Amino acid sequence: MRSMIKSLMVVLLVTTGLMAAAAQKNDVRVFTSDNADGKITAKGIEEAFNKAGFVIAANNDMNAPFMRDFNQTSFDIYNLMVVFRKDTALALAEKYPDIGLFTPISMSIYTKKGDKTISVSSLNASAMARIMNIPEDNEHIVALGKKIEEALKAAMPNGKFIPLPYQQTKPTKEIITRISFEQKGDDWEESKDNMQMIFEGELAPKNFVMAGFTDLNYDFEENEKEWYHFYDVYSICSIPVIYEVAKLHPEAGAFAPCSAYMYQKTGEKTIHMAFPNVHKWIAALKIEDKPSIDILLKAQKDFEDILAKLSK
Repeated sequence: MRSMIKSLMVVLLVTTGLMAAAAQKNDVRVFTSDNADGKITAKGIEEAFNKAGFVIAANNDMNAPFMRDFNQTSFDIYNLMVVFRKDTALALAEKYPDIGLFTPISMSIYTKKGDKTISVSSLNASAMARIMNIPEDNEHIVALGKKIEEALKAAMPNGKFIPLPYQQTKPTKEIITRISFEQKGDDWEESKDNMQMIFEGELAPKNFVMAGFTDLNYDFEENEKEWYHFYDVYSICSIPVIYEVAKLHPEAGAFAPCSAYMYQKTGEKTIHMAFPNVHKWIAALKIEDKPSIDILLKAQKDFEDILAKLSK
């Protein structure tokens, strides 16, 4: 009998360990808290991140555009929040120019219709590091991850990270879309202004909105760092995309709005642009339903069409 109990315990421990390991493999994580009394709000979560030293680039209530455009919503609360830390950007931007892929960081804050919980989704710090070509054990990345957790626990004291009901898959294509092109003319400021005017003008016709804009170089220059002529990050959102995908994957806000950076290093004439594309969404969230995949791939093509116009 003792032998049988011991064997069962071993099996249980191994199974639990495997489940934990599987959960750890997901780049997206969800922090959830009971909220039956409704005291935890999107605004309160924003304030907790602000107190923890984060800049809040945006915290948009998506239920309003969902109701406006589709006459329905699957959520009592659905906000897309965009945050970053100046100290992290300053510490990493010189050596790791991909910092803008997740500076700012996107999160969704949500409560499904009728639920008594509230959740926040985000990418874990290790995943952001890998995608930005930064070592996962980099002290500034590790500190960023800890600060995110501190803010979540301050906002949601009884919350915890919950296991997702799936394990992410391997992307079938490159997960970062990149484009580089040469400055037009001798004046980099004029070239930048013309490029951004074209870029911003192409967003609305393709159903994209600019949910936020972050001038990282402003903070670099304030600290007498002259690494870049400019370093701008656009927080780009497609309301039809997040509306459709969030029905089954509300944690998709870990990728929305999408951070699309554009920068030019000091003394150079090459302009670089990049953003985490929908193939990362599909793999990380294990998206399998056709409506979500179709609308994501269409958005990817539409955004690539915009970038192609900039390089002409």
